Amino acid sequence: MAELRTEEEQLDAIKRWWKENGTSLIAGVALAAAGIFGWNAWQNYQENQAEAASLRYQQLVNLADAEALDDEGLAQARALADEIVDNHGRTLYADMARLIDARLAVAQDDHDAAVAALRSVIDASKRDYIQGLARLRLARLQVAQGDAEAALETLGSGIPDALAAQRADIRGDAQLALGREDQAREAWREALAHAEQRDQPIYGVQLKLEDLGVEEAIL
Repeated sequence: MAELRTEEEQLDAIKRWWKENGTSLIAGVALAAAGIFGWNAWQNYQENQAEAASLRYQQLVNLADAEALDDEGLAQARALADEIVDNHGRTLYADMARLIDARLAVAQDDHDAAVAALRSVIDASKRDYIQGLARLRLARLQVAQGDAEAALETLGSGIPDALAAQRADIRGDAQLALGREDQAREAWREALAHAEQRDQPIYGVQLKLEDLGVEEAIL
């Protein structure tokens, strides 16, 4: 009898505990299940978004690299770049789409839009290398627009060492535009040295030096 009473007491205790805690336990299990489901759903969503961004970016690349890109094609490509930025703004695809948009804007002689696209990469991207590319392209554009001093300022910071040769090359262009042949020569020699050190191809710099009469500048 004592054992039976003990079992009944244990059963009563379990019933009381369940009455007091069962609801919260069920809620906890439900929340845990919902959390797992929510995480999986979020992961699936992220994967779908990444796939969509990749597909749209590839479409943009194919369109932008078409051999004969007329005004309609340019407009279509730039609209697609805007779409990628709007829908996937924090991704690498958005950064690359902005860079392509800048190139397309230059093709349309819309230099203000090109500058805006490049500055948006510089300001918004969290990727140092991409920011550096944007700075290089902005500096080239500034030299082409006759603002070499602004180009030198753009090149002054924010460009990773991996792009040192390209930075020196453009700095040489800016210095030459300002009539500073000695500084241009020094910058182009530096570009060649960086390219050789990193085993990187860099085109046209040797010819620029030869145009200044620097025969000994051989990579």
